[in-house]
Amino acid sequence: MKKSCFLSWISKHFSRRLLLGTKGYLERLGVIASCLVIFLTISNCKPGPSNKFSVDADVTVLRQPAEYEAQENIWLIWPPNDHLNGKSNEKVTLEIINALVNKEHIMVSVANDTLFRRAQDVIPKAYLDNGWVKLVKIPSEEFWIRDMGPNFVELTNGKKAIVDFGFNAWGYTDSNAMDDYTIRMEKYDEEVAKLLNIPVIYSDMVSEGGNRELNGRGVLMLTEIVEKGRNPYMDLAAMELEFKRVLGVKKIIWLKKGLMEDDHTFKGTIQLENGNQAYTAVTTNGHTDEFARFVNDSTILLGVVKPEDMNDPVAAENHKRMEENYQILKKASDQNGKPFHIVRMPLPKLILGQMKPGDLVYDFISSLNFEDGSVFPKGEEITVIAAASYLNFLITDKVVIGQKYFSEGMDEIVAQRDQEVRDILQKLFPEREIVMINALAVNFGGGGIHCITMNEPLLKSKN
Repeated sequence: MKKSCFLSWISKHFSRRLLLGTKGYLERLGVIASCLVIFLTISNCKPGPSNKFSVDADVTVLRQPAEYEAQENIWLIWPPNDHLNGKSNEKVTLEIINALVNKEHIMVSVANDTLFRRAQDVIPKAYLDNGWVKLVKIPSEEFWIRDMGPNFVELTNGKKAIVDFGFNAWGYTDSNAMDDYTIRMEKYDEEVAKLLNIPVIYSDMVSEGGNRELNGRGVLMLTEIVEKGRNPYMDLAAMELEFKRVLGVKKIIWLKKGLMEDDHTFKGTIQLENGNQAYTAVTTNGHTDEFARFVNDSTILLGVVKPEDMNDPVAAENHKRMEENYQILKKASDQNGKPFHIVRMPLPKLILGQMKPGDLVYDFISSLNFEDGSVFPKGEEITVIAAASYLNFLITDKVVIGQKYFSEGMDEIVAQRDQEVRDILQKLFPEREIVMINALAVNFGGGGIHCITMNEPLLKSKN
């Protein structure tokens, strides 16, 4: 594993319990750990032996290009499984490919020979023969490439590199039994770097791409509760230093909390409008890409709760959180000190599903210990809240792929909201085609379309 300094030792042996709320460890580490982190961050703690993919000492990160800038490739991972039986992740992946084919270059990584053959059989032969879609083999047991995948940055020499953050299974790693899993998933971005023969910039900070929104001009926007939870031994000042080092950002906007349906599942159940209890879908605890997005260097799209949803306690809590974030953004400024233009995007009505033993997400939830002291009803069907959001869309050069939710039998208000969101996206991206996809299969795994895709920027000076 790349983490070989003392900071890594602290993270490996203490962060799991800290992430699950055991404050005694943090108190005992106290100032010592914080000072060590700041020192090691400033001194640019590196992995053990350097390799041929390391960055030259006189080269630094210039910036991380924004998602709405020119793209060289769009990356996906061929799904190794479904989260809810009957809801196909493969179908969603194919719809994304169909929306992008012959418009963007598409890289699809597959974990093994079996999945490679499956992808070859399912992806239309013309896509592969014409080079519109390229299959590459990279081991992976997940397909959330936005979070554990390559974070492409532009260097001061005009070339490209990958920033390799730490990964701890979105804060769910709580036992030594998962060490091998997290190590394997954490290495995915290194494998991409080897494949592309580009350098790696290592960071000992844990951070996922879905929690970081950048405008490409030096501003980073993220959710505070997520970054604090992943790095309980660091304060905001230390994290800002590291983000500036590895992403080249100049200003950081700290939003407070994300959506309630994105709260960590191990916190316990959520009470619904009808009084019943539901679980979140093994979610991230508040990724930014579920509720706030840059659509250009001066415009931010922020989620808003519709008045007709306010009787729902989840929507009511989301209203409080989004309005707090709105106040933060109103006071924030861009790289030139100018205020942002803020556009409000409706949040979808709460979408629920039933899960039972044998569903991948059910089986994982049943293994958790819950902070609220609740006991999981093993063997019984449970209600799960989909991580549904209209803001978890993908921006590419010619196409924006959004999420829609209406299906036969739903209230017509869902179809109306789908259309309202499509109209907002078209207004924001007038030169791009808007394609709306039903991604509930992915939402019931805890993420969305943005989470299972990754943009590789096209630089003026290519490697």
